[in-house]
Amino acid sequence: MEKKLVTKILARADRAEAANLAFKYKESCRIAVVREPSKTLAMLKMREPVKGRLFYIGEVVVSEAIVELDGVRGMAVTMGDDFEKTFDMAVIDAAINKGIFCEEEALLELGRLQELFEQRENAMHLKTMVSFNSMDQEVK
Repeated sequence: MEKKLVTKILARADRAEAANLAFKYKESCRIAVVREPSKTLAMLKMREPVKGRLFYIGEVVVSEAIVELDGVRGMAVTMGDDFEKTFDMAVIDAAINKGIFCEEEALLELGRLQELFEQRENAMHLKTMVSFNSMDQEVK
């Protein structure tokens, strides 16, 4: 499983979902905290739509943590200041790096549920869209 997909799913997950995925490893493995979860600022990059150039829109508060799971490092950086979730994400990253992460099915199911929720939200918003093209035709 790609790290990018794991990060995307975990970033959209809530604290309890991340804790459930990390519970097994927090109980059975030796965890050393390299960097305590802490707040910091990160620059937020956006792509301007006309020429497609990247620019920095401003700073955002993030929390970051680094742990070692039986000697293998894992790290997490996430927007906001939910230190517990960030710590759990770092533990999951270390478990993946160590090759002992066996919750892939649960993680993929969580991703499917997130996609379904996002599709429902988008469908609700589409119902409220106004079509200005049809209004232009009436003016003639």
